[in-house]
Amino acid sequence: MAKKSMIERQKKRVELVAKYASKRAALNDVINDQSKPMEERFKATLKLAELPRNSSPTRLKNRCELTGRPRAYYRKLKLSRIMLRELGSFGQIPGLVKSSW
Repeated sequence: MAKKSMIERQKKRVELVAKYASKRAALNDVINDQSKPMEERFKATLKLAELPRNSSPTRLKNRCELTGRPRAYYRKLKLSRIMLRELGSFGQIPGLVKSSW
C-alpha cells in the first residue's frame, strides 16, 4: 500500500481548493477583464500569486481513496485497478462480478 501521507496530503489540497475557490475566481475575473486598468490587473495577479500553491485546482490529482495510488484510477469508483480487482474478488462492489476461467 502507498503511504497514508499522500492520501492525507490530497485531502488537505481538496480543502484548500474549496476554501480559496471564490477568492481565486474573483481575482481571475479581474485579471481577465480587459476594461480594467493594467495596474489593477497586475495587483490582482500578485494577490493571486500570494495564495497558497496547493489551493490551485490543477494541483489535485486523481488518487485511489484506499491506497493513494495515482495511476490506473477509475473515476466512478474512486479506486485504482488493483483495489477494484481485489474488492471485486471479495464481492464488495455491488454489481461487479469478477470472472475467472
